[in-house]
Amino acid sequence: MTGITLKELASRVGATLAGDGEVLVRGVATLENATPDSIAFLSNARYRSQLATTRAAAVIVAPADAQATGLPKLVHPNPYATYARVATILHPETPPAAGVDATARVARDATIDGSATIGPYAVIGAGARVGARAIVGAHCVLGDGVTVGDDAHLYPRVTLYRRCAVGARTVIHSGAVIGADGFGMAEDGGRWLKVPQIGAVVIGNDCEIGANTTIDRGAIDDTVIEDDVKLDNQIQIGHNCRIGAHSAIAGCTGIAGSTTVGRNVRIGGAADIAGHLTIADGTVIGAATTVIGSIDTPGVYMGVFPVMPQNEWRRAAVEVRRLRVLAARVTELERARKALEGDGT
Repeated sequence: MTGITLKELASRVGATLAGDGEVLVRGVATLENATPDSIAFLSNARYRSQLATTRAAAVIVAPADAQATGLPKLVHPNPYATYARVATILHPETPPAAGVDATARVARDATIDGSATIGPYAVIGAGARVGARAIVGAHCVLGDGVTVGDDAHLYPRVTLYRRCAVGARTVIHSGAVIGADGFGMAEDGGRWLKVPQIGAVVIGNDCEIGANTTIDRGAIDDTVIEDDVKLDNQIQIGHNCRIGAHSAIAGCTGIAGSTTVGRNVRIGGAADIAGHLTIADGTVIGAATTVIGSIDTPGVYMGVFPVMPQNEWRRAAVEVRRLRVLAARVTELERARKALEGDGT
């Protein structure tokens, strides 16, 4: 790559230029490992000391850190988002050539836009539609009636069950399964009777679905992932859930069926959320937190016992198990106190 001037980058990402705008940068790097042709960024105060030792040609900083280095810099209130835009410019993905690979199996009545790419051994079902410039990777399977929007990108081995829909510019990573049957079972005479899952999964625009994440189809109505939702790897979303726009969920989280997650919600990794709940807009749920009731008031919710040495944890666990007994004793003492006060003694 020949490089881009800092002045041009500032113009393209909407940052303020400070210093020599003719400096050329060819890639992004961390402050610690930057080279003289790269641009680094500072978004976490704990790395501020590295501004003095970095070998980067330029840096991206917040206004509060602009005076901490004499290097040429891009200044923006959100340096991490600015870094993301710069990295997209300096490290663009090369799109594959448009067309349908000779090994792909495409149903006669499927509609594939002429600018789309269908990779080797992909299978496109009856009535499926793939939009303009969409990329369907090798070994992907699109069931009957599936819709993939313009500029969407399905990495290899993504499976979309029948009638599921993926919005424009949405990215789905390898191994994801969208639209498998929800866990619907009715007990009948000591045995389980499967409940047909006749809904689908509808994923909005500008979403990202991580590797090996699974989203179950609705039992009757659709499971819905609204616009700009970001799902990490290995997440399970049960049938009939709705995930509100602009929410972000970290890896290994499990959300049981018929739960509604509001807009702009953030959920940490390995959280467990029970079914038939509602999570308010703007809520933050910490990693490994178990949620068994609806959250009606936005805020930060945590349910993780902090890490500690094993022996201390064992003692704390014993005390936690005794809380119910201790609470009962306190209640009895309170009753006894009130009785004495009532006697006037």
